[in-house]
Amino acid sequence: MITDFKGKTAVITGAASGFGLECARIAAQRGMNVVLVDVQADALEKAEQEIQALGARTLSRRVDVAKAPVMELLAQHVQEEFGAPHFVFNNAGVGAGGLIWENTVKDWDWVLGVNVWGVIHGVRLFTPLMLDAAKKDPAYQGHIVNTASMAGLLTPPNMGIYNVSKHAVVALTETLYQDLKLVTDQISASVLCPYFVPTGINQSERNRPADLAPGASTVSQRIGQAMSDKAVGSGKITAAEVAQKVFDAMEQDQFYVFSHPKALGNVASRMQAMVDIANPPDPFTERPEIGEQLRAALRQA
Repeated sequence: MITDFKGKTAVITGAASGFGLECARIAAQRGMNVVLVDVQADALEKAEQEIQALGARTLSRRVDVAKAPVMELLAQHVQEEFGAPHFVFNNAGVGAGGLIWENTVKDWDWVLGVNVWGVIHGVRLFTPLMLDAAKKDPAYQGHIVNTASMAGLLTPPNMGIYNVSKHAVVALTETLYQDLKLVTDQISASVLCPYFVPTGINQSERNRPADLAPGASTVSQRIGQAMSDKAVGSGKITAAEVAQKVFDAMEQDQFYVFSHPKALGNVASRMQAMVDIANPPDPFTERPEIGEQLRAALRQA
């Protein structure tokens, strides 16, 4: 929980676009120091100029969050420049789809590297700094927010590699919350589970490392990309609105942060099937035409 943001420090990965940039804007407006972390150099430079123009002290680093050595160096630089951070937003993420057996080892390395290892590194490196600060200062307040997805609570077909990564983030963050409660009352955690919000994640390939370059796309992957483009592009909730929910959650010590609470009906159906020891429910119950189109397209391939 954080009740006063002024003069405190935010570390934000995926800071050059989407939720990261919107949270950086709010952090700057609330008088925070802002550490901007992203892998896209041009967008990062533009973001830093904007955040500085809002009056914030900044530290900007081009970092692949999947890489342990550069994340360790980032934590060292943050500590040297600002001391222990107060708000850590492990937000960098990429998307990939297709039938789960068609994903290559490079696909898995890329998605799990950013979506899971990026969060792991953020938690393992910044949490000890925050705990040390809390021990030294009874007034210290800290909060860690990890970006998962509704795909971390559901299992929509044709996007298994993304589902796996986001389920891992939900489990990691729930455990982090419980572990923190064992050792401190000064630091808490939240998990952000957005649904379809226009953020640019559907164009993640633009930042894919050359050594993890994809092979020729499959039919299912092309279909998944087209569906993702349509769903994300038509989202009505904005990234700015979601960023405000993140700050509200920190102030209220709210763990689960949802962009589309109405989608929780699907989560309830999935959980009820588990309790009933029933097979997984049809994910297209509310939109059967989408399921029919997807099945037809894949079976004709």
